[in-house]
Amino acid sequence: MVKEDEILPKYWYNIIPDLPKPLPPPRDPQGAEFSRIDLLRSILPKEILRQQFTIERYVRIPEEVRDRYISIGRPTPLFRARRLEEYLKTPARIYFKFEGATPTGSHKINTAIPQAYFAKEEGINHVVTETGAGQWGTAVALAASMYNMKSTIFMVRVSYEQKPMRKSIMQLYGANVYASPTNLTEFGRKILEANPQHPGSLGIAMSEAIEYALKNEFRYLVGSVLDVVLLHQSVIGQETMAQLDLLGENADVLIGCVGGGSNFGGFVYPFIGSKRGRRYIAVSSAEIPKFSKGEYKYDFPDSAGLLPLVKMITLGKDYVPPPIYAGGLRYHGVAPTLSLLIKEGIIEWREYNEREIFEAAKIFMETQGIVPAPESAHAIKAVIDEAVEARKSREKKVIVFNLSGHGLLDLSNYESMMKRLAGNG
Repeated sequence: MVKEDEILPKYWYNIIPDLPKPLPPPRDPQGAEFSRIDLLRSILPKEILRQQFTIERYVRIPEEVRDRYISIGRPTPLFRARRLEEYLKTPARIYFKFEGATPTGSHKINTAIPQAYFAKEEGINHVVTETGAGQWGTAVALAASMYNMKSTIFMVRVSYEQKPMRKSIMQLYGANVYASPTNLTEFGRKILEANPQHPGSLGIAMSEAIEYALKNEFRYLVGSVLDVVLLHQSVIGQETMAQLDLLGENADVLIGCVGGGSNFGGFVYPFIGSKRGRRYIAVSSAEIPKFSKGEYKYDFPDSAGLLPLVKMITLGKDYVPPPIYAGGLRYHGVAPTLSLLIKEGIIEWREYNEREIFEAAKIFMETQGIVPAPESAHAIKAVIDEAVEARKSREKKVIVFNLSGHGLLDLSNYESMMKRLAGNG
């Protein structure tokens, strides 16, 4: 019998050496009054900064981090969705990697643990970050508590109000949680002065967290978009490949939702690097139409422009996303590596609206019994579409998707969706 230790990888996988063309480097804006790249050295733990710019294909996972991974339930389970297959009357075999099985309920803990570990190794005692839907903030709060550090979380205001239980969990883990934009930072005060009822955005919360970390000489932990985060998340895809091997299966289609790109990249990149899988589908929200309406250009990851410019698919740093049902998808950009792979035609994309993902989530709940995060329901909708196509073509393909988180703390959002959609007929 294969042991957990043999499924959980000993190295993180970095896709940078295997990209079809060189990744455009981050850069400072022309005529900048300060270097954003130098600023990274002031806010990120040194080892995180090194990993961000490494071109090594594999980076060893410290044993301490692997032990923590095991303690929070890695490897996470790979399930076959048999009842969903039966419901759809499809010849396709459907599997899902269940990242909702972690204590924080999502994939985010996979990078929070190593980032907190490397910060603690430097003698840091306080870390700061932002969070959209709350999954990343929850993961940082837990990881910080594991290493006896304090944490401060700037939570996008609309999610702070929609998801009070997420705030409560972060506070129970010992975090200070603030609804962004706040009066704690110069940038937050500027936003509130222009609009006291501003719903917030991930870009704004990022800027506040960075400013707060700089002002107090804390360290900033990054939740998505940057290469180092997708590096850490590669444990998902590597585990999935090992689990499929045990089942004697090969994935034909791999699917995941995209906010910034961390769960999708972590899931799919090891397959791309190993030349496994025929198709890769990134799925996002039609209400935040970055795939269909975004431009591939240099832009700031954060709204204040404190971080270096990166080349990515973006709706623009000043884009204010509507307060939709899936807070984790309310981000203006796409990870640079994922953006490049989409532009090169290696990765396909889809966008679905609220009604479509709600219906998909309901089907999944009724067949598999798991309440998916609304973000993850976007992936489920693409899976259903692919399975229906397989039924029409009688193709016995294997569809594997990443269920990036559970939705048990999103029930208020589902309740709102039910009311809205019922009202719209």
